[in-house]
Amino acid sequence: MQDFKDKVILVTGGATGIGRATALAFARRGARVVIAGRRQAEGDKAVAALAEAGGNGRFIAADVTSAEDLARLHRTIAGDYGRLDVAFNNAGYQEPRAPLAEQDAALYDRVFDTNVRSVYLSLQHQIRIMVRQGGGAIVVNTSVSGLRNPNPGLALYSASKAALVSLTRSAAMEYAEKGVRINAVAPGRVVTDMMLASKIMDMGAVAAGLPLRRMGRPEEVAEAVVWLASDASSFVVGHVLCTDGGFMAL
Repeated sequence: MQDFKDKVILVTGGATGIGRATALAFARRGARVVIAGRRQAEGDKAVAALAEAGGNGRFIAADVTSAEDLARLHRTIAGDYGRLDVAFNNAGYQEPRAPLAEQDAALYDRVFDTNVRSVYLSLQHQIRIMVRQGGGAIVVNTSVSGLRNPNPGLALYSASKAALVSLTRSAAMEYAEKGVRINAVAPGRVVTDMMLASKIMDMGAVAAGLPLRRMGRPEEVAEAVVWLASDASSFVVGHVLCTDGGFMAL
């Protein structure tokens, strides 16, 4: 079991789904976890869950689409904790299903501001902190949709996740020699509120199409994130780890 005792961990979008499961996984390993998100009530519930699990958690309200909020978030972490050991850039948005020609520019802005611009800005803050302190680990949450689009009607989401794959790899190559390891996790069919909101009609049929013949759980993605952030993956840089039940092998 990886030891993160007293390490400072940031999880954006950490109040629900994969983010919440990952925050819990780090907290159970002794980390001091900062959850960032837009909704205070959900954040408070997540912090309470961390406390029930014996963990150390804190919620900071922040909208990742706001450059000012992201600057304040990272400034607060650096000021209050003096360091940032791990960041999981997890917050994301998936548009309602619609053919590309029926989508508009405002929707494009929302998807790319949430999924790409926020990670770009977050990486800048996180890298600066980690370079100053001599190292750290960053994990970006992308998707198998960014590697192979299995979702007609979600062109913007898929394109934004493909952009994250490239952004992750570029940043990883630039900062590996400075001690900052940057990787990504690419979930497949994992049951979260976001996935359920995409209105998949036949969950059984989707599961049957995967080599494992079942859907994934947020906790399974969380363990992959923890591994990428741990010393156990110390020679892994610029990698995209697919937690997809074998989807990409089909």
